[in-house]
Amino acid sequence: MANSKVFEWSIAIADNKSIQILGPQKHESKSIQLHDILAVNPLVVRVRSFLKKAWDLGVDDPRKGIHGLKVALAMTLISFFYYIKPLNGAFNGGDGNNAVWAVMTVVVVFEYTAGATLCKGLNRIGATLIAGFLALAVCLVAMETGRHKIVAVLKPVIMGVSLFVISAVATYLRFIPYMKARHDYGCMIFILTYGLVLVSGYDEKIQNQKQLIYVTNVRISTIIFGSVLCIIVSVFVCPVWAGMDLHNLISSNLNKLANSLESCVYEYFGHGDEESRKQLEDYKSVLNSKASEESMSNHARWEPAHGKFSFRHPWKMYVKIGASSRSCAYSVETLISRLDSKTQVPETIKNHVKTSCLTLSSSSSDVLRILSTTVSTMTIPTEMDKAIKEMKNGVRQLQNDVESLPDLLIQTHTKHELLEVIPLVTFIYLLIEIASRIRDIIIVVEEFAEMAKFKLAEDE
Repeated sequence: MANSKVFEWSIAIADNKSIQILGPQKHESKSIQLHDILAVNPLVVRVRSFLKKAWDLGVDDPRKGIHGLKVALAMTLISFFYYIKPLNGAFNGGDGNNAVWAVMTVVVVFEYTAGATLCKGLNRIGATLIAGFLALAVCLVAMETGRHKIVAVLKPVIMGVSLFVISAVATYLRFIPYMKARHDYGCMIFILTYGLVLVSGYDEKIQNQKQLIYVTNVRISTIIFGSVLCIIVSVFVCPVWAGMDLHNLISSNLNKLANSLESCVYEYFGHGDEESRKQLEDYKSVLNSKASEESMSNHARWEPAHGKFSFRHPWKMYVKIGASSRSCAYSVETLISRLDSKTQVPETIKNHVKTSCLTLSSSSSDVLRILSTTVSTMTIPTEMDKAIKEMKNGVRQLQNDVESLPDLLIQTHTKHELLEVIPLVTFIYLLIEIASRIRDIIIVVEEFAEMAKFKLAEDE
């Protein structure tokens, strides 16, 4: 739209509050562009922000986009049992409604990692088979009983009592730790399948045992087929292994723990920079990864041998390493909280222990990084023993410096200044405690290396 000229009468008020009519004024009215309106619209801003986050998520981890395509592939393949009549007739007996069980199975079973999909799929197959045949047997007994008019009333009673007992037992089993960790989903599906098959057996449309067996068989077979299809697509099409993710997570957490420890000590003694300050928060990922470690460890046990992981790889050891790492991370968190008191300590006292503290933090961080490499490469580095020895020497050196502190305080400081040294002593003993907890991590990693049969790095 072209610019138009608009004439307006304006009034000017002078300092003496007199009013003057200045006459018509000329203004240029500019056209408002559509993109200017959209740029400030709250809804448009939110949509653009959402799309940007979605794009960044795919760029950071393309596997998530691939997972979406895999689910779409499984859904498309399973839908052929609706669209292709020969398949529909052969598999569903011409009744397309039965294929809905396969579609539902794909939706609920397909997970991000292959291990999670295997866990859900195999649990669903096993629970469906056991519950289906058990419910079928009860239905056949109830149906046979119902033929006799005298005891016909027992048919719903038999079904109701069996459903009550089975539901109670299966639900109770879900509280057992082992069942909760590995078969919780299976117990839930067992209750669901048993109830559905039992209710189907009481349907008036089913007149004889042959129809009942047919309906049960179709539903079980469609569920099994959907689960198997999910497993095949998840394992053979760009698989995401829970075991590999767990392996990388534990290795990364050890490295982050080393970064936080070293950065904290550098910051305390005034050697920190912008990069080290950013690494101070790295330990938090160690504290927040417990649920992920346990979940991935459970799913990894279902996965077949892949990459450098054998079929009986000791996945439970990753959980132990994670627990030891968190124990160390809690001490690092406490150590970082002491940074606020660093200005209270006299510089001469800090300088007395500065070298030994920096040496211990550096050697401890080196040990953690070597442990990270050990887990990552599944080999035993040749410098491991040397790094552990340097950490032990660092602890002894720092303990000697602490023991000599009283003499230094007596020579150079008053009793009032003695209280100002307490934060430094606390910091030192936390640093020594961290070294002790690192030794616990070393023990667990060595046990892991023995169980997984790690090779020496030079042999590798």
